[in-house]
Amino acid sequence: MEMLLFLPAIEAFGLFLARTSAMVVVAPVLGNATNMSGYKIALAVMIAGLLYVSIGKPLPAGVDELQYGLMVLREIVIGLFLGFTLSLILIAAREAGELVGHEMGFMVGREVDPISGVQSSLIATLYENLFLVVVLMLNGHHLLIRSLSDSFAAAPIGKVAMASGMAGTFEAMFSEMFRAGIVFAAPVLIFLIIVSVLIGILSRAVPTLNVLELGFSMRLIVALGAMYLFAPLLEPSMLRLFDSFSLWLNRGVAVIGK
Repeated sequence: MEMLLFLPAIEAFGLFLARTSAMVVVAPVLGNATNMSGYKIALAVMIAGLLYVSIGKPLPAGVDELQYGLMVLREIVIGLFLGFTLSLILIAAREAGELVGHEMGFMVGREVDPISGVQSSLIATLYENLFLVVVLMLNGHHLLIRSLSDSFAAAPIGKVAMASGMAGTFEAMFSEMFRAGIVFAAPVLIFLIIVSVLIGILSRAVPTLNVLELGFSMRLIVALGAMYLFAPLLEPSMLRLFDSFSLWLNRGVAVIGK
């Protein structure tokens, strides 16, 4: 009997936990995005508990199993949407590194990215980890948790209906991050394209030239030189990416509340 009195509060906390857990699982800044380890479970329970104590209230009586299942599904989708916002920003940095690494010839030596759990080039891992450090330095993890808290005000628990604009916002976000990745890598890529053209001209002028060996050496030297030359531009570029992360988080919270 006493358990039934607390059932609405337990159900409400379960919805808070579903949204929080979904975000924690996919948000790279909160750890490896490929599994749900013990500390992630503890972190999700702690954040959900604090948010529920601060802004939560029990569900109204009369919620059946089907309705509650749909509510849980809605909370998971919202949590994934918020967590993937940061993932897409990191994809932009990773894409820039993949483009540069491909032109440098570093695609042969690949390693497992500790953030995404997939194989990436050395340059992609470098760019991604650098941006992750920037996110932590600028308290991006605080911004992510604050957006989660704001999402409960914009899209309260206890509803089944899903915001219609989430898919369109996610698509626009993905397109913007793809463009940002190309712009991020453009200075070094331009140098490498020029080197490729010069190697092609040399191979025509001197047919006996070992193009493969010369091309790899030249690309590597030019790419490292260009990365050193344009290193001062990394800071403003990464700050712009962080601003995009903040902007899309705010847009995402606004969209899920419609």
